[in-house]
Amino acid sequence: MSALRDALQELPESVFADLLESDDAYQIVLDLPGVTAETAELRVDRGRLVVEARREKDVPAEFHYVSEERPLFVDVELPLPPDATGADATAEVDRGVLTVTLPKRSATPEQSIPITSAGDDA
Repeated sequence: MSALRDALQELPESVFADLLESDDAYQIVLDLPGVTAETAELRVDRGRLVVEARREKDVPAEFHYVSEERPLFVDVELPLPPDATGADATAEVDRGVLTVTLPKRSATPEQSIPITSAGDDA
């Protein structure tokens, strides 16, 4: 999971993120002002969470940009922990905050393994 933590620290300055973990899932919370459910796309690809989003910007006709510090497009790729899966993942955006919940792969249940002696006839 340290690769994911490192990647979150290296996000563009315009993107803020939190990483949360429970017993059965990871949750990544990304602040993406101006992004809506219709302007964002998420996918898991080769162990990475790929976020592609377009910010909604409405500039009144009588104004023009002097300085533009908020990029129109946000593309982020985050490496996922090895036990995270995109199967049954969910995502929700609320007022520019994107919350992605990625379940953990189920661990193999604990099981006894019988041991026999090499000289025993079975």
